Amino acid sequence: MSGARLARPRSLLFAPGNRADLIAKLPRAQPDAVVIDLEDAVPGTPEAKAAARPVARDAARDLMAAAPHLPVFLRVNAPHSPYFAEDLNVLTPELAGVVIPKLESAADVRLVVNALATHGLNLPLLAGLETGAGVWNAHEILREDAVRWAYFGAEDYTTDLGGRRTPGGLEVLYARSQVALAARLTGVPALDIVVTALNDPERFREDGVLGRALGYAGKLCIHPAQVALAHDLFGATDAERTRAHALLAAAHDAAAQGHGAFSFEGQMVDEPMLAAARAILAQEVGRDR
Repeated sequence: MSGARLARPRSLLFAPGNRADLIAKLPRAQPDAVVIDLEDAVPGTPEAKAAARPVARDAARDLMAAAPHLPVFLRVNAPHSPYFAEDLNVLTPELAGVVIPKLESAADVRLVVNALATHGLNLPLLAGLETGAGVWNAHEILREDAVRWAYFGAEDYTTDLGGRRTPGGLEVLYARSQVALAARLTGVPALDIVVTALNDPERFREDGVLGRALGYAGKLCIHPAQVALAHDLFGATDAERTRAHALLAAAHDAAAQGHGAFSFEGQMVDEPMLAAARAILAQEVGRDR
C-alpha cells in the first residue's frame, strides 16, 4: 500500500499495538486509515514495549493481507525516547507510512528519515505536533519532504505546557489553529485532536465542527463508533458535491465563451469559490474501495 494514495484522510482509527484482537477488527468501522500504536496505547516500560513489538508486527502483516486496500500505519515512540530505535525493527515497506509523535524540529524529521534509511526504509511520515516546540516549529517540520500528513495532539501539548485540559478547549485553541495554519501553508493535510469521551457522540460532533472550521482535514479516532461521525463531519455531502460539479461546469462554459467573470446561483464567482469546489471533489479521490 502506498501512502501517496491516502490524500486527505477524514478518519484515522487507532488500536493498541499489544492487542491483536482489536487490530484485527479495525476494518469493520471502515476508516480511511488505521494506526497500530506502540506509543501511548502501550504501557511505558521496557518490558511492555518489548512484548508489544512482535504483536504489532504480526498483526500489521495479517491486517494488510486481510484488508489490502486499507492504509495501515504504525506509530512508534518519539525519536528521542529510549524505545524508538527498537521500534524501527517492526516497520516494513508495505506500510502506508509511519506515525512519529512529538516531533519538535526539522532536524527531528531528518533524524527519523536517516534512521529509517539504515533499515532500508523510505516510508512517508505522519508528523505528530504535540509539544510547545512542535507547535512553534510546525511550519518548518511540515515543509520537510518526508512529511505527508500531520496531527495535533492536545493532551500531550497541554501537559508539556503545564496546563490543564478544559471542556471548552480554550487552552489549546491557539496551538490548534497554528497547526492548521502551518498545514495549509505547506499543503500537508492535518488531523484534528482526539476526543476522549468515548460514549459522548455529541461531544465528538461539537469538537469536530470546530476542527473542520479551523481547517482540519479529518479527525483522530480512538473508538470505532467515532469513524462514521468523522466522515459525516469532514466529508462532503451529496449536495455539496452536486453544487461543486455544477459550479465547475458553469466555469468551464463561461471560459469557453470567453467570459472571465460570471454569476452562479445569483452570486459572482471568484477563484476562492472555484478552489473550494475543486477541494470538495478532490476529497472523494481514492475513497471508493
